This record gives sequence, C-alpha cells and structure tokens, in this order.
Amino acid sequence: MTDEHENALRAVAQNPEAFVAYLADLQRMLLGIGQNLETLQRETRVHLRSTHVEGDRWYHARLRALPLERQLTDVLRHLKAVTAGLEKGAYKRRAHDDEVNALPGKRREKAIAKDRKKPPAALQNSPTEKGSAPADSRYGGPTTIFDLSEKRSA
Repeated sequence: MTDEHENALRAVAQNPEAFVAYLADLQRMLLGIGQNLETLQRETRVHLRSTHVEGDRWYHARLRALPLERQLTDVLRHLKAVTAGLEKGAYKRRAHDDEVNALPGKRREKAIAKDRKKPPAALQNSPTEKGSAPADSRYGGPTTIFDLSEKRSA
C-alpha cells in the first residue's frame, strides 16, 4: 500500500462516522458481488446438471456437478459471513465511540456515589497524653504486673 492510502485509512479509522461509512461501502460492494455469484451459481448448476455424456446414468451429471456447487455454496456462505461481520464491526465501532464519550460522566457519577457512601467526618477530641489522666483515676495509663502501686492488678 502507498503512504497516501495508509494515511487515508488512518484518518478513516480515527473518525467513527467515516469508519462506518467506509464499512457500509465495502458491504454494499460485497453484496453486489454476492448477487453476481448467486446468479453464476444457479446458471452453472443448470448447465452442469444438464450436461450428459453417452453412457451416463441419470445421476452421473449431478455427481460431477456437486464439487463445484459445494465450492460456490461455501464461497457464498463466507461472503455472507464477511458482510455480517462488517455490519457488526460498524456497530461495535460506534458503540465504542459512544462509550468513550460517556466515560467521564460515568466516572464523575461513580466518584459522587463513592463520596456519598463515606460516613461524615467525626469530631475528634483533643489528643491526650498517657500521663495526663487525673491522679485519682484508677484507669489512668497502662499498667503491668510489675507496677502494682496501691495494690492494683494489671
């Protein structure tokens, strides 16, 4: 491919509307080819099945025609799959673009919902030191079994 052609396709890939239009053009072209192949398949079938050679039984012409008929049927089936894939690709490209455009709003809503779930900030008391408890308090600071002043247990 030339650089001009690659640059044109790059621009098409970046623009979702141009991408969808390009795939629609390809699909239209392939559907036209499909119609021509269906006509060719019908006419080939009629011609091949009506071609008899001396000494043939009634089914020999049909047996000779089957491999070509199968091949044309496979080609048509694959062509229909390709056109369906193009249609699906165009839909997914448009859906991707819509999702990307909606993403900032979704993130904003998610952050707001997250903030709502948080409990309100509780009022905090002034920090106290371990030794600032009143002297007559029995539950002042932590004690150990070795610190049994006034006959308190740990």
